[in-house]
Amino acid sequence: MKIPARLPLRLIEGYQGFRHTRFRRERESYARLAEKGQSPEILMIACVDSRVAPEVVFDADPGEMLVVRNVANLVPPYQPDGTYHGTSAAIEFAVRQLKVRHIVVCGHASCGGISVFRQNALRGMDTTGGDFIAQWMEIAAPATRLACDGVDPLQDQTAMELAAIRQSLGNLRTFPWLAERETAGDLHLHGLHFAVMDGSLRVLDEATGSFAPLEDATLA
Repeated sequence: MKIPARLPLRLIEGYQGFRHTRFRRERESYARLAEKGQSPEILMIACVDSRVAPEVVFDADPGEMLVVRNVANLVPPYQPDGTYHGTSAAIEFAVRQLKVRHIVVCGHASCGGISVFRQNALRGMDTTGGDFIAQWMEIAAPATRLACDGVDPLQDQTAMELAAIRQSLGNLRTFPWLAERETAGDLHLHGLHFAVMDGSLRVLDEATGSFAPLEDATLA
């Protein structure tokens, strides 16, 4: 079969490498997943940023995590209004069908979506020049009131990234069937922030509202 010329060579080479290395090593795992279906315990909500791939950062095997990626790893509030809600649909599938035990909102440093939102908010105008991003990023608007360690989110990129994670966790709890499972102790929510520069990870302590390096975090 002749390969379409427009398919990037990098994808062809990457797939061939996968087939001859990892797939060979994990053939039984893939066969088991194909036969029995998936049962991940973790839903990971991450950013589309190409530098932050959750399966790579957390060294995940196939079937371990259900991953949803969108601009700035945002979770919209519960709003079943008949329009299209890709992230909300994924959350519903994970919680109500797959019965995941953990939902993780994983933000990251130097987030482009957060940067655009801050610029728009500070200048009082839409600087994206696009059709969808500015409206999507309005999900983060309430986060401007969620200062972390006393820092104004609009005045600091990292503070806004952390505040948006906290806002998304709050929005998750507006989904009634999700909140019920959390209250019952069957579901746990987590906030993480990944630094692209040095690979470090910070974990949110919701009791204090602060993020601590993973190596210093208390395991619960």
